[in-house]
This record gives sequence, C-alpha cells and structure tokens, in this order.
Amino acid sequence: MLRPTVQRARIRSAVLASAAAALALALTGCSSSGSGSASADGKITLTVGTFGTFGYKEAGLYDAYMKQHPEITIKENPTTVEGNYWTALQTRLSGGGLDDVQALEVGRISLATSEDLADAFADLSDAPGVEKKNYLPWKWDQATTEDGRTIGLGTDVGPMAICYRQDLFKAAGLPSDPESVGRLWAGDWAKFVETGKRYQAKAPKGTYFMDSATGLFNAVVSSSPVQYYKGGKLAYKDSPSVRTAWDLAVKAVQGKTSQGLKMFDTPWQTAFSKSTFATTVCPSWQQANIQQFSGPDNKGKWNIAQPPAAGNWGGSFLAVPASGKHVEEARKLVAWLTAPEQQAKVFQKVGNIPANQAAYDLPGVVDYKNAYIGPGAATGRIFSTAAKAIKPAEIGPHAQDLTGAFGTGVQLMEQNGKSSEEAWNATVREIDSTIQ
Repeated sequence: MLRPTVQRARIRSAVLASAAAALALALTGCSSSGSGSASADGKITLTVGTFGTFGYKEAGLYDAYMKQHPEITIKENPTTVEGNYWTALQTRLSGGGLDDVQALEVGRISLATSEDLADAFADLSDAPGVEKKNYLPWKWDQATTEDGRTIGLGTDVGPMAICYRQDLFKAAGLPSDPESVGRLWAGDWAKFVETGKRYQAKAPKGTYFMDSATGLFNAVVSSSPVQYYKGGKLAYKDSPSVRTAWDLAVKAVQGKTSQGLKMFDTPWQTAFSKSTFATTVCPSWQQANIQQFSGPDNKGKWNIAQPPAAGNWGGSFLAVPASGKHVEEARKLVAWLTAPEQQAKVFQKVGNIPANQAAYDLPGVVDYKNAYIGPGAATGRIFSTAAKAIKPAEIGPHAQDLTGAFGTGVQLMEQNGKSSEEAWNATVREIDSTIQ
C-alpha cells in the first residue's frame, strides 16, 4: 500500500498500556462520539479512518456503495502518514472520536488482537459476504485472536520486487531486461549490494545505485520468517535477519551505493523526477509512488525484476470499533470493501495487491500490465505470484516501532556520518528505553 511505513519509534510502552486500558473501558462502556450518525430522515453517515492511500475513493468504491445503499453516506477521514495516524488514534482512544471503521497497519495488528484490546473491536469473521477461504491464510490469522475472533479484514499485502531504471542500468554497463536483472542478485541480498558496487563503478554522473539503505534494511528483514520477535518475545538483538540486514545496510553506506535519502520525505520524492537513483525496493504499493513522483518524462524508463528473496512489506486491515453507533452497517461496508471484486479495482487504480486471494484470478489482476512501468510490465502476474510465495513472519506488538527505530539508526549512518557501532548502540538504547 502506498504509505510511509518507516517511522521513528515514538510510542512508549507505558502509553500503549494506558491506551489499551482506556480503549477497553471506552469501547465496552459507552459509544464513541466520533462515529457515524443517523439523520432525522433515517440516513446513516459512516466514517472511515485511513492513512496513506487505500484506494477506495480513487477507485470510486465509496460512490458505488452509496449508489447501492442510498440510505448510507460514507465520509473518509484520511491521514497521510501512518505514524501520525497511530499517534492520533492513541489520543482518541481515551477522548472519544473513533470512526465507524478504523484502518490498522500490519505492524499494529498484534497489539489490536492482544488480550487487552481484542474486545474493543467487532468480530468480522461472520460479517455478511465474508468467506475465510478467500483470504490469504496467514493474513487472516494475523487479525485473529486466540479465542478465534477476527477483528480485522485484510485490505492488501506488500509482496516485494525490485524496481529499476533501465536507462541507467544500460549506461552503467549492466543488463536491463527483467530476467537478466533478476539473475544479478537471485537468491541473495548480498548479491544485490554487490551489484550496487558494479553499478557505481560506471554510474552516470550524479546517480546512485539505490535510494536508501533504510529501504534495503527493511526489505532484508521483511523477506525473513524470523524478524523482531520469536516465541512472543522481543528478540531483535539475536535475530539473524536483523543482523544481516544491518550489515548489508552498512556495506551500502560505506560503499556509497545509496543516495542516503529518507524514504517518503520530500527530497526522496524529488529524486525520482531528477533520476538520481537506479533502484528502489518495490512492494506493490511502490508503483504509485514511482508514477506520481517520477513524472510523465520518465514513463517507460522504469521496469520490475524479481527480488533476491520473497517477502512482505506492508499491508493493512479494516476494523470496526465495537462501540460504534452503526456497528452492523460498518461490518457490511468492511466486508464489501475487502471482497475480491473491490480489491481488484483498487489494485488496478493504485497498485495495492489484494489480501483476498480470490481476486488474483479475476480479469484486471492476473493480466494487468502497468502502462507506466516497462512499459507494460506484467505487474499483476509478478505481484500476485510473489504474494503466494510469502512466508509469514511473527508480528509482535511493537513491530512498527521497531521498524521505525532501525530506520532512524540507518539514517544516523547515512545522514549524520555515525559509525556502524555508534548507530547500532544508539538504536538499541532507543528501543530499550521505549519498548518493553
């Protein structure tokens, strides 16, 4: 999904515990003042809280649903940055103002399904039209509590590829067709970093192999089934994927193959149009960023190759607060928005790969080709195939904050000139002081 997921860790465990208690109290004892309302003529307004780009408005889904249900008005309350959305949600948990439908990032879903918070959300497993078998099994399980309640329906997943500039690869003496490019680093992220050295040796003036070592770090971790947690416990210090990702990020920084940009910030966006980097880690939602920020002059210059390893970066859920004034209407809306036909339309419009695997064989997904990338890259086949190959990882309650903390740590090397040891130690201190 098109959303910035690399954020600085900012939610202290004490705040989370307080918010959990406040939410449990608020949602079991009273209704939210911010949820949708009914007018005198019986019409209902449902509010939907989102972050980034879920694609419902862009794909015309709200309008289509309201046409089918003239008694319903839908109002989306969007936030650009997920970290800001989550911070605001923490405040609203105790102060009221929850939406009828609340989006949840995958990095927060473990907290939402925890014993403290699970009762705050309605069970969606039996919402009208929902069929468990249609969803990717691991995606369904992520939002399911220990007692079998499913408190979120998956909207999308983030299967990864590598997007690269064909023209810059040619100029640096590297192959440029997707099959040959994929073979450069097949099966090993270390080969990806080594390819960066080859590129940099003959790079067009003012260009870098990759946009961000932070993106590289997150991609390596995201392609491992063991990430920040193991057996329900925080285990990032001993995680092989975290250490491998860190070491490779260090090599990219020291080899000056990364431009050192902070993903999603304005300079990163501008660098697309200036053509200053040749590759970016490319979850399915990254396609929209490439097209938006690269501009019309770079149409056809990007292409997509297989990544060194299959992995998932991002993906979200829609949940319904149990205290809402229109819980049943909200459940029906969530079920409809996450049905295969609607997820297929979102994919065609903004590139979000469906979490509902029944969408993969629908026309417009499996045969979809991106006119901007390639041109005509078979992104429907590439990303739907990659989605099926994802090996699910254990997602702990602070996964999103850990991602942000390590992103900040890598940036200490890229933007502040800190040594690997200094940056690692600063990251560990940050995590130990904010996450328990």
